[in-house]
Amino acid sequence: MTSSVPRLVIAAPSSGSGKTTVATGLMAAFAARGLAVSPHKVGPDYIDPGYHALATGRVGRNLDAYLCGPELVGPLFLHGARGCDIAVVEGVMGLYDGAAGEGELASTAHVAKLLRAPVVLVVDASSQSRSVAALVHGFASWDPEVRVGGVILNKVGSDRHEALLREALESAGVPVLGVLRRVDQVSTPSRHLGLVPVAERRGAAVEAVAAMAEQVRVGCDLEALGALARSAGALSCAAWDAAEVLGSSPPPPLPVPSLGAAAPRPPLRPEGPRPQAPDGLKRVAVAGGAAFTFSYAEHSELLSAAGAEVVVFDPLRDEQLPDGTEGLVIGGGFPEVYASELSANERLRKAVGELALSGAPVAAECAGLLYLCRELDGQPMCGVLDATARMGERLTLGYRDAVALSDSVLAVAGTRMRGHEFHRTVVEPGAGGAPAWGVRAPERRVEGFVERGVHASYLHTHWASEPGVARRFVERCRTS
Repeated sequence: MTSSVPRLVIAAPSSGSGKTTVATGLMAAFAARGLAVSPHKVGPDYIDPGYHALATGRVGRNLDAYLCGPELVGPLFLHGARGCDIAVVEGVMGLYDGAAGEGELASTAHVAKLLRAPVVLVVDASSQSRSVAALVHGFASWDPEVRVGGVILNKVGSDRHEALLREALESAGVPVLGVLRRVDQVSTPSRHLGLVPVAERRGAAVEAVAAMAEQVRVGCDLEALGALARSAGALSCAAWDAAEVLGSSPPPPLPVPSLGAAAPRPPLRPEGPRPQAPDGLKRVAVAGGAAFTFSYAEHSELLSAAGAEVVVFDPLRDEQLPDGTEGLVIGGGFPEVYASELSANERLRKAVGELALSGAPVAAECAGLLYLCRELDGQPMCGVLDATARMGERLTLGYRDAVALSDSVLAVAGTRMRGHEFHRTVVEPGAGGAPAWGVRAPERRVEGFVERGVHASYLHTHWASEPGVARRFVERCRTS
């Protein structure tokens, strides 16, 4: 099976060059022309896809060759791009920056090659003129398998500046496909973990995306960019499908390495039955709203394919879990920003604690881990875990190789997964008597908590890499 969805990868020499502005603006500009645009983001970032979704009206999806493996990049791309006229893929960091110590793995260049997609290089030209030709030539010639099909000059100061840049680039052999001037209203606010998510600034985000779209429409050659997208090579793989991958048998678990972990405690059974979702589905509540914005779309799709009715709720607003909740997923986000509001919602905190105590499956990642602690920055939380959380002084960021150390609602001990950490908080203690993971990078350590039906950890994982996670979670809803 082959597919030729027109596609572009938007890359840059380094972070801060304007990739998000250009990629989001280009998505919105193409959508304004009546095209169905498929938005994608290289790497594990959760925030940029929110702006992409706002620009296109479609779910923003991640393409991460480290978390999911290179073999899934093409299938996951085609899954997201079903029925679309064009796809725009925003890169991560600099074009050739990948997982630390892993060469090109998970870099924008790596994903562009896996997708057989042309690259558009966004260059911050604010402090250079003729040197831009050397920079572009270097990036275009570094890896002959990466096709840099054009450049967009960002933060250009004047007509004279633009003329100098264009003249210099004539010798580089890479066409200029756009020139963007400095526009204050396109900027988006940031804080300790990057851009402020769309869910926290909906009205302002809509205005920012509209401004990005207008800047790209005026400053870029959309016809030439569309033609470049249509030159992408055919992909000879099938689109990923949640129901299809769950039809296969899970691989046997690998042996658990010795990392000093305590033996896992057996899960407790609930005291009585709870109401079930209609039609035999298991009702799984998924935390959303402004405090919990980090999730991959494939997680809910896998839960649904495994037999769950996924219901989103907002811990900032809803005082109870959805009626009949039989399982709970609390992903990442910014509970540290909303600690007082989350704490004030005492009825919901109590409901979460009661659900966890009953033995129902609860999967918590990062922000979810903080929410389940006794307290966060001195504010009472759900008290499910005998641990406290606080803001720290340094950012913890990076890919991780991990192995499950305890049987849990997500995996049997010995299951290997790759994950990502991204937080500026500290949980004390960092692991329970039955740790969730043994982590190998950057240092060997144990991390997270497995208690009753709870699996709580700082580690963000992508369940497409291990679909049995979703199946096991829903099966636990059936038996708990």
